[in-house]
Amino acid sequence: MALKHEPETSTYRPHRSVRYALRVLEAVDHGGTGITDAELVRETGLPADRLTPLLRMLRREGYVRQTSDGAYVTGEALSRIGSVGDGASALTAKLQVTLDKLRDTVGAAVYMSRYIDGEVHITQYAAGPGAPAVNEWVDFRVSAHASAVGKSLLGQLDLDGRRDHLSRHKMVRLTSRTITSEKVLLTKLATQPATVPVLDLQEYAVGTVCAAVPITAGSAVGCLALSLPLAHAHRLHEAARHLNRSAAPVALSLTI
Repeated sequence: MALKHEPETSTYRPHRSVRYALRVLEAVDHGGTGITDAELVRETGLPADRLTPLLRMLRREGYVRQTSDGAYVTGEALSRIGSVGDGASALTAKLQVTLDKLRDTVGAAVYMSRYIDGEVHITQYAAGPGAPAVNEWVDFRVSAHASAVGKSLLGQLDLDGRRDHLSRHKMVRLTSRTITSEKVLLTKLATQPATVPVLDLQEYAVGTVCAAVPITAGSAVGCLALSLPLAHAHRLHEAARHLNRSAAPVALSLTI
């Protein structure tokens, strides 16, 4: 099942930031006992104005740390994720910390989802009293046509992959806003800009609005999503923009 080709655009793309971040991490790793900002500019070919926010993000996420003389070395989080015996559990823990922070920042429940073996899976989430999780009243695996998570994941597949999924899961009406026409949904997925969050405005559940952005790590298909009660719908677009800006650290964790 192939990923949909995405043309280059000047709009912010998390996976582009991930490529640059990986370039920086490789240079830091090769730097051994430390590499300076100026050396990183030479090694990576990235201009200082692009390198600075990347280093800030990598320090915040624990992938690099700065020594007393200002040089950069690999951080504890990178060492834990890269360890042979404990890499998987370290990644899960790192992602959970990231999701928890994002939940507190945007004031919404947040979810990490993957498309595995032809099905939608919520692999991790962060919710709380002030950020309630959406009530999964219909299994997310059979309601991809209605949820922001599902539409984001389907949007990353090629046309055959989308049709295959919809052939296995009937597009039933969950609310008055649910799209039940395969033609309409496929058209919307085909015209959805890759850099614009996918929205669910009470299509999956009455009283809930959601947004999702793609998380691409290699050939894996995933997305980062959030949900808000309808009473907070006025915050959805700003929360979705923050979600998009926060996608790079999550994608980076999955790529390392």
